[in-house]
Amino acid sequence: MTVEKPAAFSIPEGPGSYIFRDHNSRVIYVGKAKSLRSRVSSYFNNEAQLPIKTQAMLASASSIEWIQVASEVEALILEYNLIKEHRPRYNVRLRDDKSYPYIVVTTSEAWPRVMVTRGAIRRKDKYFGPYPQAGAIRETLDLLIKTFPLRSCSNAKFSRQERIGKPCLLYHIDRCLGPCIGAIDRDVYLETVDGLARVLKGDSEWIVKRLESDMTRAAESLEFELAARIRDRLGSLRTAVAKQEIVSSQTDNFDLLGYFDDELESFGQLILVRKGKVVGRASVALDKVENLEGPLVVAKLLEAFYEDVVSEVPAVIFVSQLPEDLEVLVQWLARKRIGNVELKVPKRGQKLSLVKMAEANAKLEFERSRLRRATDHNSRSEALVELQDALGMKEAPLRIECYDMSHLQGTNYVGSMVVMEDGLLKRSDYRRFKVSSPKNDDYGAMEEVLKRRLRQEVERSNGEDSKETSENRNKRFAYSPNLIVVDGGKGQLNVAMRVVQELGLTDKVELASLAKEFEEIFVPGKDDPVRLPRSSQALYLVKLLRDEAHRFAITFHKTLRTKAVKKSFLDDIAGLGETRRALLLAKVGSVSKVMSATDEEVESWTFLPRDVRVRLQEEISMRR
Repeated sequence: MTVEKPAAFSIPEGPGSYIFRDHNSRVIYVGKAKSLRSRVSSYFNNEAQLPIKTQAMLASASSIEWIQVASEVEALILEYNLIKEHRPRYNVRLRDDKSYPYIVVTTSEAWPRVMVTRGAIRRKDKYFGPYPQAGAIRETLDLLIKTFPLRSCSNAKFSRQERIGKPCLLYHIDRCLGPCIGAIDRDVYLETVDGLARVLKGDSEWIVKRLESDMTRAAESLEFELAARIRDRLGSLRTAVAKQEIVSSQTDNFDLLGYFDDELESFGQLILVRKGKVVGRASVALDKVENLEGPLVVAKLLEAFYEDVVSEVPAVIFVSQLPEDLEVLVQWLARKRIGNVELKVPKRGQKLSLVKMAEANAKLEFERSRLRRATDHNSRSEALVELQDALGMKEAPLRIECYDMSHLQGTNYVGSMVVMEDGLLKRSDYRRFKVSSPKNDDYGAMEEVLKRRLRQEVERSNGEDSKETSENRNKRFAYSPNLIVVDGGKGQLNVAMRVVQELGLTDKVELASLAKEFEEIFVPGKDDPVRLPRSSQALYLVKLLRDEAHRFAITFHKTLRTKAVKKSFLDDIAGLGETRRALLLAKVGSVSKVMSATDEEVESWTFLPRDVRVRLQEEISMRR
């Protein structure tokens, strides 16, 4: 630790935010605290007991400062603003990979206009959304304008039409009320604005009833052309309203938060329900630079959504689990809403189903993000070059093999090999290994698997391939690996180095190990691990590879375990093959009934040969 411990008396006891800087005065971490003195002092009391990520931050820090504020809520706001401004390396960050579309009514203007917009939210205007797809919401807005014909033109165009005293085409086709030429009273226009806002919030029954009444009245008065126009508006309104999914009673206003994450990222999905209808959805992605458990993930996602994405805070927000610093967060949300806010965890019923739906959507967004990055050629090329530079490799690793072990208390030990070529997983080259090493010997299992794989490289380089061996390699090992990655830390890397050296492949295969804690990469010849930037394409690539190897090993292990469970003592009886076992179980009913059978009952099973019945009697007697 290079940062000096400040004197306790110099640290204020009140709430506030604290800032760690590196030797270049760059902000590397921002935190908040109920008591600055207590929180800041905790970093210096026992460094060895701190999380590894915190220890890494302290190793990079050279100074600390703090800002005292009046309350915990003020500390929360200050922390968020400082993180947003400085984007510290060791803080969780909102990844701004897209801006969601909103419908905005510019109530800050004398004659409000309605339009679809993205980007920063202006507090004086009314925003509705966000919506997942701009095309769909433009179509909905086009339908609503037939019923609420507000202006949608720019201010420059409005001023021009006002100056010349002539309306534009939209007025002539009943898509605008013509405020630019004074064709409508301002109070009536503002009533139309309020009506559109009510519908966008999910309250549409009143306007449907009004249009139905107007249409009936026009028809009774024999004004059939007017009745037809009202009918068309009613149809457009119903089509637009039908796009809002009904999920609850018509008095319910709430949001639902679900999330899905791994060690590097958290993806949150927020579903907005107004008047019982889904009126918007939004997603955010957080880069997890610091340790984040469930309650802290929820807190950070709520901060991100209601500070940068969603303009309206409802009275009730349903979450999968209550966030960290619940009281402070609720106070902050209440301040933004100007009213009470309650966070609830649904236990059953429709609200729980909706939170599960939000979690499923968040998982889909997570998988889509991975797919976008995996299929993007530029991202793959960037990742391979980054990995080459970070690991000091001679050339970009066009073929990478990753190995992982799996077992259950030393039983059914298995290994997996997954392959990535040109930055893409190549599933046709995956391989699974049954391991015969002693129980609970991870290093021995890794050594066995690597030797079985790399001996074939030695045979090929020495020209010792048999025809059968060569054909088998052509199916799975057409190319030698540029890089072998083993799952684990320095211990696994040492095993791989020993195998490669023993087989004489030191100059032909490069090695690395990936530790799950802090995603550290160990390479031969370096005492300190390589830490790739959290936004690095290379880090995403090696993590994807490691996770795939783990998944493949776990899947194989489960398969073997299932087979072992299904195996019974009948499998060991000579002469009782698969057909006879099936016949025996069909006649008797189950393995347990066979086990409990008397000698007389076994003797009566004449559908089995005499010698098989004798061996079956002996096996049953021995097992009792």
